[in-house]
Amino acid sequence: MTVSARRSWMSVALCLAIVGAGAADANAYREKGKVAEIADSKMTVTPPRDWNRLDASPGKNAETWTLDGEQLNDITFYSGVEAGRPLVKEPDKKRQPLPKFTESTLLIEIPELLEGTYRAYKQIGGFSLTGSRPERFLRQEGVYFTYEFTDRDDLPRKGEARAALVGKKLYMISFDAPRLHYFDKTLPDFRALADTAKLGN
Repeated sequence: MTVSARRSWMSVALCLAIVGAGAADANAYREKGKVAEIADSKMTVTPPRDWNRLDASPGKNAETWTLDGEQLNDITFYSGVEAGRPLVKEPDKKRQPLPKFTESTLLIEIPELLEGTYRAYKQIGGFSLTGSRPERFLRQEGVYFTYEFTDRDDLPRKGEARAALVGKKLYMISFDAPRLHYFDKTLPDFRALADTAKLGN
């Protein structure tokens, strides 16, 4: 067996090993067809299928949904992030500060903001932006972008996100999963969910 093949099999084995653990993290159902309010904000989604919302929130304006466990498919909503705040809760403000969203942050800088957050919060080294283009989100001018990174378990992951700036606040939905199998498997479900995102009054 080649080195490449061995690595692929090891990745599959790792994914399967964490399915059980990941499922235990899912704490609340988000039912198909029922409007769900995101992180006590104006943003809502109407899931086309059942999802699990994790009770452990990554931050004041964020929440995470999954189908099979956070390590296998992770959708994170960042809803109404205000200027001067990071995307997620800072574990250590002095020794491990996170990049902040600011009033001067532009749409084209949102991918860089997510990258900086991932590098510090998830403690990863390699992160590559693989694509970016203007795309409407929440009926506003927005940005769509794709990325790749390797997590702390040396598992290659791919991601996709949509973001918009509304009323000087940041709204974004990101999705990432292991590059092998789970990303392609869950991507249509993520896109269908993101398409339902709306802002109330």
